[in-house]
Amino acid sequence: MTNGSRIRRVRRTLLAGLVAAAVVIPVTAAASPDVPAPAPVVFAESATAQSRYAANLAGIGEAARTAQEAGRAGRAVKLRAMAAGSPGGDGAGARFLVFDGRGTGRAVEVFGDLGTADRVTVLVPGSDTTLDTYQRFRDGAVSLQRRLRAEHPSSAVVAWLGYDTPGTVSTTVLTTDRADRAAAELGPFLDRLRGMARPEVRVSLLCHSYGSVVCARTRTGPGVGDIVLYGSPGTGASSAAGLPTSARVWAGRGSEDWIGGVPHVRFGGVGFGTDPVDPAFGARIFAAGSAGHSDYLKPGTESLDSLAHIVIGSGSGSAGGPVSSVTGQEASHA
Repeated sequence: MTNGSRIRRVRRTLLAGLVAAAVVIPVTAAASPDVPAPAPVVFAESATAQSRYAANLAGIGEAARTAQEAGRAGRAVKLRAMAAGSPGGDGAGARFLVFDGRGTGRAVEVFGDLGTADRVTVLVPGSDTTLDTYQRFRDGAVSLQRRLRAEHPSSAVVAWLGYDTPGTVSTTVLTTDRADRAAAELGPFLDRLRGMARPEVRVSLLCHSYGSVVCARTRTGPGVGDIVLYGSPGTGASSAAGLPTSARVWAGRGSEDWIGGVPHVRFGGVGFGTDPVDPAFGARIFAAGSAGHSDYLKPGTESLDSLAHIVIGSGSGSAGGPVSSVTGQEASHA
């Protein structure tokens, strides 16, 4: 196949996806109207984590009552479950740094103690993560926190649903527009988070699917030691060296992840370019086993072990677990 015919084929594939998305979007939008809720609590920069937890927990309760009164019983049930906390956590109850119940919603939940942790992991989700699907995101955070605490007790996990995620079948999932807006929120959040933690805390960003596009466009300071891209469609950048960070950049994909079949091209602002697990991208590769697209944080998986060892690792690239590096590609991130 010539280069010209290959480009034409890619264009047809992308256009077909856009046409399909254009048909689906009006249907899904009609089925999921915006949900009314009180405005989120506004905090002073000096507000403590504990004061944020208490105020946001009250806000979730008020949002549940508003949703119930508006005839959105399903949302009300899910909000009450959020407020009740997650079975299998550390028993301290639900702790939200951020909550906004309007529309598809936003939430930032903490598992563990930010004040004592010297390893803090921020999870950034991909498409179709909303308050209505929040439990699956929370389950992954709890699974990771359990795994980390078993080996490194002074750990905390932050589940960051701090942006409007695109739909899996939509035009927005094919561009960086939402990722650019999300990155503008995530960067300042990371700065504030460090202000709530120990001075020597090491922060890791674990970024799933479209969330990897967000992380790859987020400027991070020296406190972020690792950025991990998994289940990634690409980042919009041609190489790890082109990302706005000094952190080590990792990438992994399970053998059962369907996203490996997505064309890794970028044309006219559509698509995300180089595959992060391609040696040409220059990321350190971690072993993800047979993980499917939604399986990376499931208990007992090779991918979860690898992610935990990256977070716990001393920064040398040898975390004592099933992690491998791409030789000859790491100089800019070593």
